[in-house]
Amino acid sequence: MSTGNLSHSTIAVSISESPDMGTYGLSLGHLREALADFAIHLLASGDDLAYGGDLRAHGFTELLFDLVARYRRPAEVNVRPPVTNYLAWPVHISMTAASLFGFEAHLRGSAKLTLLARDGSRLTMEERQSLKRHAPSESEWAEGLTRMREVMRAESDARVVLGGRVEGYKGRMPGIAEEALLSLQSGQAVFLVGGFGGCTRDIAETLRLVEPRAGSDPGWPGRQAFERWGVRDLHNGLSDKENRLLAHTPYVQDAVDLVLRGIGRLRDDPAHKQHTEILHETEEGPPIR
Repeated sequence: MSTGNLSHSTIAVSISESPDMGTYGLSLGHLREALADFAIHLLASGDDLAYGGDLRAHGFTELLFDLVARYRRPAEVNVRPPVTNYLAWPVHISMTAASLFGFEAHLRGSAKLTLLARDGSRLTMEERQSLKRHAPSESEWAEGLTRMREVMRAESDARVVLGGRVEGYKGRMPGIAEEALLSLQSGQAVFLVGGFGGCTRDIAETLRLVEPRAGSDPGWPGRQAFERWGVRDLHNGLSDKENRLLAHTPYVQDAVDLVLRGIGRLRDDPAHKQHTEILHETEEGPPIR
């Protein structure tokens, strides 16, 4: 998808709990509230949402689906669902086909599941039903998650990133990091919401948006890959100053306002990379790289 046309956009959301949220006076409940605020405002603006997660009870996927069911008007039920959940190969192959069918039926009209094979190609429910459930290997986790993230990147226009663990993850590197890195590599608009700490805050530090904090882990796999990037590579319609604020504000409403402001600017100006350069040039002080 072109990142230059956001008249109708799909926003990918990368979110997971951070190990250091408590140092900011925050909890998992606050993170769930943040996701709800972002989702409600983006959906109200006419955007679609993309999320690559699992189907755990009381998880972020369930929260997104519940929000759509709660706020969608009756007349919109037969319209294309505004939320897509991408299920990577290792996630769904460990589930029974019956449970997937049941979940899909429950979500029909509000959201859709996209099942992906190990190589990232799509699987229909009927094709999935013919496959035996099994516990995925480490190589299946690594390849399956990367391919899912590549598909989601290709089918979205911008990415909002919050939180993220940097240990105890599946795949080649922390999931938040891989999703953000793929977006940066493709020139996709990226919004780093760093107020919840974790991997997102680490990325913001590496991009020199915020000062390093005590306890920041400099050595998790993949972190060095962000050293080549800077604030101008975010292509998100925000100025240097606004991106710094987004990277450290603990106030969710401020973060939501900044993301909506950036997306609005991208809609108003299809040549958003040029527009972003103009915003950077009007900032006081030297550019951040």
